[in-house]
Amino acid sequence: MSPEVNDAANDDTCGDPGTVRPGGRTARVRAAVLRTAGDALAEHGFARLDLADVARRADVGKSTVYRRWGTVAGLVADLLTDMAEQSLPRTETGSLLGDLRANAELVRSTLADPRQGALFKAVIAAATTDARTAESLHRFYEIRVAEWAPCVEHAVLRGELPKGTDPYEVIRAVSAPLYYRLLTSDAPLDEEAGARAAEAAAAAAKAGVYA
Repeated sequence: MSPEVNDAANDDTCGDPGTVRPGGRTARVRAAVLRTAGDALAEHGFARLDLADVARRADVGKSTVYRRWGTVAGLVADLLTDMAEQSLPRTETGSLLGDLRANAELVRSTLADPRQGALFKAVIAAATTDARTAESLHRFYEIRVAEWAPCVEHAVLRGELPKGTDPYEVIRAVSAPLYYRLLTSDAPLDEEAGARAAEAAAAAAKAGVYA
């Protein structure tokens, strides 16, 4: 067993699974476990995700993984929290359409990535039957939408959009068709699809649909 695993077992503190934010060697163990869990989700889906298998593949002691995360749902919750924290910050171009195109491209490129696209499919499927996973997924999207909402608020201040436009609904409108394409068709998630999603959301917002 590596020194990181021994220190992780000693340094863990009590709390809900996946809520501890340690530093040092324990943080490296967490990163290894979450990376491995993401790989396993992408490869096999939620139903076949197993804490003992994740521990083995990450070269971490099973006791550390079970004590730290407790359940598969706890591990997925921490994975989604980490993904939200590691996601790129918003891009502000000075125009509504430019900002929404940047948002659409970030979402599109993530979903088009073989690993990330498969991972999101697995988590979304699991969220339909597992309440803890659903709660974690909702929190992930709340964080990401809140990160980009100021782009819409600034567009309102510039006079590009009607007063009272709901910034959260506009940002959701950008990503919605991209997720729909990912989950319901084999159509490519190409740059054209991202640009079209951004342009449609911008046009609807300017027309007052989200006011």
